[in-house]
Amino acid sequence: MAQLWKGRFKKELAKETNDFNSSIKFDSRMYAQDIQGSIAHATMLGAAGIIDQSESNKIVQCLSEIYNDIKNGSLNIDMEAEDIHTFIEGELTARLGQTGKRLHTARSRNDQVALDIRLVLKNEIDEITDKIKELIRVICNKADENKETIMPGYTHLQRAQPITFGHHLMAYAAMLCRDLDRLKDVKRRMNVCPLGSGALAGTTYPLDRNMVAELLGFDDISANSLDGVSDRDFCIELAAALSLIMVHLSRFSEEIIMWCSWEFKFVELDDAFSTGSSIMPQKKNPDIAELVRGKSGRVFGDLTTLLTVMKGIALAYNKDMQEDKEAVFDAVDTVKMCLNAFTPMIDTMTVIKENMRNAAAKGFINATDCADYLVSKGLPFRDAYKATGELVAICIDKGLTLETLPIEEYKAICDLFDKEVYTAINLEKCVNDRLVAGGPSAGSVEKQIEKAMSIIK
Repeated sequence: MAQLWKGRFKKELAKETNDFNSSIKFDSRMYAQDIQGSIAHATMLGAAGIIDQSESNKIVQCLSEIYNDIKNGSLNIDMEAEDIHTFIEGELTARLGQTGKRLHTARSRNDQVALDIRLVLKNEIDEITDKIKELIRVICNKADENKETIMPGYTHLQRAQPITFGHHLMAYAAMLCRDLDRLKDVKRRMNVCPLGSGALAGTTYPLDRNMVAELLGFDDISANSLDGVSDRDFCIELAAALSLIMVHLSRFSEEIIMWCSWEFKFVELDDAFSTGSSIMPQKKNPDIAELVRGKSGRVFGDLTTLLTVMKGIALAYNKDMQEDKEAVFDAVDTVKMCLNAFTPMIDTMTVIKENMRNAAAKGFINATDCADYLVSKGLPFRDAYKATGELVAICIDKGLTLETLPIEEYKAICDLFDKEVYTAINLEKCVNDRLVAGGPSAGSVEKQIEKAMSIIK
């Protein structure tokens, strides 16, 4: 298939140059958006009197036929074409002759590709948004089931204070809600139509850019033609938002991996979302969580690629920018693949509540509540802190917990203690007395679930 820029050149393009230069292998996924943009452009050309209305109608009709032919498989995209724009226009010209050649009037591949990638990524954002909403829904359901399931909360991976598994899960729901907001924000800034910018300096034709923007569902048109064709901030922003999604999924994966181990055994993954060992028959490996954790680096790499490609490019378009699509498409595809596997893994996992409760009891995570009990009796907090620390040391020495330590041991440390201390340090009470908004009490978790569900609805 001939290159669109062939007129200036006398020699055939070397195969090595063509293979290196071609983008069809990764931009062919934009065929629907390329046709969508071309239909809008042709419609505007006819309406503005730039081409004859009858020819505009023929182009629109033929582009719709080409789209249907590609979609139903009766037309295969030629992977020898330079790019998807060349292929579509070549097919249009083959079917309509001279009329087909009029489509590219007042348009450059520079503003064409800038349009196509925005259209594609807007759709991808919608799809990823739906997948994140489904994960939030699953997390909320699991949290509701476990809003009274006591577990240790950790700092420095050391048992710290009692929380519930529902409370812990809702921390991830909160992260994912921020991810939704970021994606919405990226899409808002992305929703600007660059078509009409031409190669870099617009055109002398009387284009109706706002008409094209309206036909394609954009909020506005790009304010500057140089920026219109050279802006890839939206790709970088999306890759950054996707990187944060992967940070959150990776942190969640790390905890799933730990919780599945025999050392924790807080959860067990469903057999459908685990693998075994080729040599050790007892193994049940959390491979999905490990792969998600690993693939986060891939998405971070895509973000770094985009930043590096764009950082030293003079205005306007440069061929370096062809690298934008592979990187951002890979980030998009990786996040979608991870969400597809991660969500049902969480949905089907079994929570081993008794192991969580036992770990909480053995971790002295009610020590702060014990100190607070002494404060309520009038003892300064620092003295209460010291007394409680001495009690923990006694428990460790005798293999006991604060719940099983005899009252005589308490009184030997501080005579303000009485049997009410056992009520004060009850783990369920410790959790449910934390009524502060955002806290671990069952009522607070319910409100967190309600808020997250309202966001995704």
